[in-house]
Amino acid sequence: MKNKKFATRAIHGGQEKEFARALNPPIFMTSTFSFPSLEQAEGVFDFQAPGYVYTRGNNPTLKLFEERMADLEEGAEAVAFASGMAAITSTLLSLLKPGDEVLAHRVLYGSSHRVIQEFLPRYGIKTGQADLVNLQELGKRINPETRVVFLETPANPTLDILDLKGIREIIGSEVALVVDNTLVSPYWQRPLNLGADVVVHSATKYISGHGDALGGVAVCKDEDLAGHLKFNYLTELGGVLSPFNAWLLLRGIKTLRVRMEEHGRNALKLAHFLQEHPRVNKVYYPGLPGHPGHELARRQMEGFGGLIALELEGGAQAARQLLSGLEMIKLAVSLGDTETLIEYPFAMTHRDYSPDQLQEYGLNESLLRISVGLEDAEDIIRDLEQALQGL
Repeated sequence: MKNKKFATRAIHGGQEKEFARALNPPIFMTSTFSFPSLEQAEGVFDFQAPGYVYTRGNNPTLKLFEERMADLEEGAEAVAFASGMAAITSTLLSLLKPGDEVLAHRVLYGSSHRVIQEFLPRYGIKTGQADLVNLQELGKRINPETRVVFLETPANPTLDILDLKGIREIIGSEVALVVDNTLVSPYWQRPLNLGADVVVHSATKYISGHGDALGGVAVCKDEDLAGHLKFNYLTELGGVLSPFNAWLLLRGIKTLRVRMEEHGRNALKLAHFLQEHPRVNKVYYPGLPGHPGHELARRQMEGFGGLIALELEGGAQAARQLLSGLEMIKLAVSLGDTETLIEYPFAMTHRDYSPDQLQEYGLNESLLRISVGLEDAEDIIRDLEQALQGL
């Protein structure tokens, strides 16, 4: 499918086989697979013959999802996981050993932050945080023990845009660059082509698109790294994706292009509305020319995504009051669903940051994050307008 456009590959990508000429692939809801002979089993166990052993290691439905994601991210191979956090933790553990350091951007999804700052040090892995938007700071922070640089771009929830080519140039070829691409999906950005070694997703978000399936995936530039991740970490740690959820994610991928286009259109309209509203002090959206990462986003991405953050005049009290005044927009974590969702990072997804970090990194008490959905943009704006008027 290499010569096909993205929308075509999202529907037909991967080594899909025909099963009774069904338009959609079947769901292989089985825990194990049988063999016609011991010789056949030995061949599969030795990776000398094609076949499946046990769904914790491989399954036809999961395999199709992995191949389609590898195709869309333009990587060598992908490994499917039960959640985005399973993909992130397994990937980091596969690349690090005691004494190594992982250096992360200072703004991350709250659970990623906690894994890096609290979980990994228990196993002798050193961790650090830096403002990776500032390439000079990155250059000062890299040291001989740094084995992995981990980041999101755009970052959740401040929408920082990080220069992947610039970061790769500074860290060199011996340090693995792992990029969480959840917030814009492979439709808008393909980090492997910009210097990343591994791309991770919470497939629960835009890949699914419907808020009905948990899943994660890691796409590797190197085939050997993917094999190491799958057979030494996925299978042993056991964060395996359900075949049914893999099927739901495959269904979601088919409409990824049209959904991302509409998310982006709605988000830009909402960002312009919020930018002009007197009760809004600041709007974070890379599609706005005033965003500090706007020009880099234009070069590095093909669109600006469906996530917006804003700071309200009136601080915490105004933020809490607005949340209680919304009618259609739902107060909920997660993002990338058809419904427009709003959340309060200070008290919800990013509450594990220290009070000093919350203030220093811009995760303050007036910040709200909106995942702009697929409703009519006028209705989304109208709901926020009436809630803002009530402040």
